[in-house]
Amino acid sequence: MKILYITDIHGSRWKYEKILEVVDNLEISIVINGGDMLPFGDFLNQDKFIKNFLNSHFSEFNDRKIYYLAMLANDDLIIYDELFNTICNKYKYIISIAQQRFKFQKYEFIGMNLVSDLPFALKDRARKDTKNFILPRQFGTAMISTLKGWKKIPDWYSYVSTLPTIEEELENLIVPDDFRDTIYIIHIPPANIGLDICQDGRKVGSIAVYNFLLKHQPLLTLHGHIHESPEISNKWFVYLNQTLCIQPGQSNFHENYVKYVKIDLETLNIEIFKLTK
Repeated sequence: MKILYITDIHGSRWKYEKILEVVDNLEISIVINGGDMLPFGDFLNQDKFIKNFLNSHFSEFNDRKIYYLAMLANDDLIIYDELFNTICNKYKYIISIAQQRFKFQKYEFIGMNLVSDLPFALKDRARKDTKNFILPRQFGTAMISTLKGWKKIPDWYSYVSTLPTIEEELENLIVPDDFRDTIYIIHIPPANIGLDICQDGRKVGSIAVYNFLLKHQPLLTLHGHIHESPEISNKWFVYLNQTLCIQPGQSNFHENYVKYVKIDLETLNIEIFKLTK
């Protein structure tokens, strides 16, 4: 069974359209979108993108009877989760996978879209990684989105300490029947294995994710979040003992290419592709 993985498209329509072109020429059973799906910066129009473009895009996969597993992530406002789920639920083959499980043949797919805290203002999905996590220096006042507009969080350090950590959220996920037949879609990459390196060399992966994978040893994990990491570290996949971890990276907003990975779940043969606009 073959799957196609892509992440961090940030509302780029041509990237979505490229993937639709690709699946028409490949024997793909499932497309997985790992998060940050909506237009970056144009936050107040993210709902329009869901209702118009994504609705139409999802219908194309549904018509082709190709499962599409998708989740919003840290740059996608949490106030649009309900709308996103409503659109997904219109279609048999479109699955909202965040904090959910999807079974297909012998495989189980489980998503998790929260991230460890960032230095940036938007905090909708930001958490402490572990109880002892040291919060990064902040740029600007922390904010979360609400249906009434932006809510400022003047004391972010106290506020985030009231929320479950990434470590706790991982342990609260649905437990699969067999970890060795399970694919986790976790937006933030694990620490310690070279899939989390920023342009300036900082390593920002999750210790909680690393420990979770080391403990449970699932078949495969799919990550994103740090676009440039594979270009900096020259690593887009790593084995963590028996677990294959993939982080393909993605082009940034000024670049005219898109990356995706084709994976054969039976053989774990993987190929990465880079298509130009």
